[in-house]
Amino acid sequence: MDSAQFGYAFPAIRGIQAGREYYITMCPLRLIPKVFLFNEEEMVPELRAQRTLNKARIPEMARYLVDNTNDYVFSALTASIDANTHFEPLDDDGSKVSRMGVLHVAMEARFIINDGQHRRAAIERALLENPDLADETIAIVFFLDVGLKRCQQMFADLNRYAIRPSRSLGVLYDHRDDLAALVRLLVMKSKFFRNLVEMERSTLSPRSRKLFTLSAIYHATRALLNGFNLESRDEAAILARNYWEAVAVNIKEWQLVQKGQMSAGEVRRDFIHSHGVVLQALGQAGNILLKNKRAGLKNQLKPLASIDWNRSNAKIWEGRAMTGGRVSKGGQNVLLTATVIKKKLKLRLSNEEQQAERAIKLASK
Repeated sequence: MDSAQFGYAFPAIRGIQAGREYYITMCPLRLIPKVFLFNEEEMVPELRAQRTLNKARIPEMARYLVDNTNDYVFSALTASIDANTHFEPLDDDGSKVSRMGVLHVAMEARFIINDGQHRRAAIERALLENPDLADETIAIVFFLDVGLKRCQQMFADLNRYAIRPSRSLGVLYDHRDDLAALVRLLVMKSKFFRNLVEMERSTLSPRSRKLFTLSAIYHATRALLNGFNLESRDEAAILARNYWEAVAVNIKEWQLVQKGQMSAGEVRRDFIHSHGVVLQALGQAGNILLKNKRAGLKNQLKPLASIDWNRSNAKIWEGRAMTGGRVSKGGQNVLLTATVIKKKLKLRLSNEEQQAERAIKLASK
């Protein structure tokens, strides 16, 4: 039997971009792994139409689908069809230019994903865990094109202006993450932090009136509440807010910014205590204080006022909160910054922190 008799038929809407036809359709998830194959991983980059699949991303994306079957959102896949096609318009009104119809594609067609190969792989894995997803659908945008050069250009064009949203904006809009919700509550309910936290950006310009970013408060609060099993979000937010406000009382420059007697830009330029590395270190130290369940946080944190937070004090901060004169927020930087704070608060250092302290002392000799 002639193979030309067999093919795919996609209900579709026809559109025009740059003088070329394209089509939008819906496809059941069960067909995605079968129709859209991805076998270009072993090819050299110049002969591929896509980036190499980053397999480390797939489990998390698949887990998102499986865990949120009632409210997940996956954007459309974009693909090129490397074969002859025929669009059959719905012409009940006698019109042959109808935008709605059926796109017929030969069975031997090759579908090349221009955007969405990680979504495709995540769908394949999620279906193994939850076959009930099979009848869900995802939008597909089909472009008709033959040739590697055009497919590579489409990939470049589709990703040319793609910008990952800032971490702060992610925390602000993420309603699945309990900690993100807690941190938003902490900031909104705190008279101190409410007007000093940048809620959208994860970097602050020199002229910004904000002292902290929401993402920095998020990571610091995660360190603060590590190991706590608090069922009530409100309770946890109050606990965290009480700690951070007790810290604020003992850092003079933070108070001056809140009172309008010093600009946030000056503090960020001359001191390190509003930067993420120090906030996270303060969170680690606070975690120990909260677990000790001793009252009087403000008094316990009084030694913070005697720390020289000036970034020009390279003797203390170089190799800890700073590397080469620049503030750095790597894991080792956080650990070594936390040891300064913990020793000042007379808190016991962990074995890892003691080893790091010995190493930095040997390096400074």
